[in-house]
Amino acid sequence: MEVELTEEQALMLETARRVGADYGLDYWRDLDQRGAYPSEMWQAICDAGFGGIALPEEYGGAGLGMLDMALVIEALCEAGAGGTLAQIFMVNPIFGGVAIARYGTQAMRRDLLPPLIAGDIECCMALTEPDAGTNSLELRTFAESHGNGWRLNGRKIWISAVPTADKMLVVARTRKVEDSARRTDGISLFLIDVEREGLTHSTIEKAGTHCVPASNVYFENTPVAGDELIGTLHGGWKELLDVLNTERIVTTAGLVGTVRLALGLAVDYASERRVFGERPISSYQGLQFPLAQAKAEIECAAVMNHKAAALHDAGLPYGSQANMAKLIAAQAAAEGLERAMQTMGGMGYAKEMHLERLWRDARLFRFAPVSEEMILNYIAVHDLRMARGY
Repeated sequence: MEVELTEEQALMLETARRVGADYGLDYWRDLDQRGAYPSEMWQAICDAGFGGIALPEEYGGAGLGMLDMALVIEALCEAGAGGTLAQIFMVNPIFGGVAIARYGTQAMRRDLLPPLIAGDIECCMALTEPDAGTNSLELRTFAESHGNGWRLNGRKIWISAVPTADKMLVVARTRKVEDSARRTDGISLFLIDVEREGLTHSTIEKAGTHCVPASNVYFENTPVAGDELIGTLHGGWKELLDVLNTERIVTTAGLVGTVRLALGLAVDYASERRVFGERPISSYQGLQFPLAQAKAEIECAAVMNHKAAALHDAGLPYGSQANMAKLIAAQAAAEGLERAMQTMGGMGYAKEMHLERLWRDARLFRFAPVSEEMILNYIAVHDLRMARGY
């Protein structure tokens, strides 16, 4: 599916590129070295109207779709941020915005969507657990009924952006597995304050994505009010999947922007670099072919991602397309960034050339937010109709 940009989309992307250029490679290198969150850029993104691009107009959003969001993320990430910026779209417009807009109460939508869209509050989602990993149905965090609300106990791991978030979307069991007809029953979603009695968190040191912190989160008899339930009590599994599938689109868009950025840096360097004679090294097929391969793969991933986003916006199933796009984008990023660094030789390893940050950050997306192996499982079972083996 080739996207034919409307006049509105063309203007939107022009604005996105301008915002991205204002917070370019040097800005992100500095943040990476300090482990600092890109608050200034996120506020500029929200001021430009992109924080609520796919959220309802009645609450201050643009009322557009996931395709528009994907195109904007591609442009912003290509301008210098790389894939890390896509994580901030995940935690705010997706985990916060989509969850509230689709499943929150009227009061939640009224009170939380406008400040979220404006950049005045930020969100995170507590899903992954140490003993469950990708198998979210094995989560053990439990919300026990208590008066008009619940008491939450459990532990989460690898939760992004906790220290910078005001609200946390928590996924917990509200009914024990043995008391449920199916494993997918008895799961509920809650939106609570990060600053709350019984909720603590600690930072996980990691190889990349230093600008978006990852945390362990602990719940010890954490109080949850009755009006903090999002969606259906005991029936949150399908609602969670609805949120997570849009996460795939955002991740892929960030990877598309990352690879385009990396290839541009590599080609610019190779066009100037001369080693053996007068010809630039960009004329050597040993360098051309790997970069060309990465270009072909990432553009195919972009087209599939645009198709997934368009299907989403039309209200049609899009899970297979979103997963396939993410799979190919993550693989193209891994190989493309490696070859871009190789093109620069030793300089590709230097922080001043920026590729090493993009390389470190993109590695995360081989296994997050969903691993390659689980995507292949999904394709085998849902698209090839093969027997389920897990």
